[in-house]
Amino acid sequence: MQKPISQKKLFFLDMDGTIYLDKTVFPDTIPFLTAVKERGAHYLYLTNNSSRSVKAYVEKLAAMGIAATEDEFLTSTDATIVYLKAHYPEDTKMYVFGTTSFRDQLNSAGIRTVTELADDVKVLVMGFDTELTFGKLEDACILLGRGVDYIATNPDYVCPTWYGSVPDCGSIAGILKTATGREPRFIGKPNPEMLLLALEKTGLAAEDALMIGDRVYTDIASGVNAGVDTVLVLSGEGTVEDAEASEKKPTYIMDGIGDVMREFLKN
Repeated sequence: MQKPISQKKLFFLDMDGTIYLDKTVFPDTIPFLTAVKERGAHYLYLTNNSSRSVKAYVEKLAAMGIAATEDEFLTSTDATIVYLKAHYPEDTKMYVFGTTSFRDQLNSAGIRTVTELADDVKVLVMGFDTELTFGKLEDACILLGRGVDYIATNPDYVCPTWYGSVPDCGSIAGILKTATGREPRFIGKPNPEMLLLALEKTGLAAEDALMIGDRVYTDIASGVNAGVDTVLVLSGEGTVEDAEASEKKPTYIMDGIGDVMREFLKN
């Protein structure tokens, strides 16, 4: 039986478009986070954005008045590292198509990375790259033509900003598919791994959790795939029409995080 939002114990929170937009926190975000803690529940920030480190996210939230710790985050980079370590030997050479921060995180986890072409590269690992150059696109096409394995952190088409949207990892993967015919193995949302890892870590059941996000094809789909109830908030990319057209339906559709808070505080 589905538990009402007021009885949920763990909230999975997408970030950009859900609790803030670009550098502006939504008015109800901090009251919601406070209410969750005051009632003895928990939240985790889940993001497909692999361009930043967790430390950078902590600093970004702090600048917006949100106190956060690194253990409150799970990112597509974390999930990608788990996947790479599980599927490849330590000495596997991997070409990193992403930001310096993304590569640093992989290196810190013991992944052997390069940013230049080499004959012994076995894997192309791509993230959301805010430092994109044509040279990286060219290198990726060469490697994909050679038949290397192809892993990408997330399938998001766009990343929202204050002025609109910019191409995210999924859009760049689309460019490479057009050029090479190759598609990556995507790791982050909509795959359920991040949510399942968090449930295992907390010891809670799927019915105790709620996934809140602004994208149907990643946030909502990941919750559905993990057996977790979901809320589509209309404060970011997603629309009611997106939900109606999708096979993965949200449990709830709400205007924003404030509506979730009011449901949580009922009773």
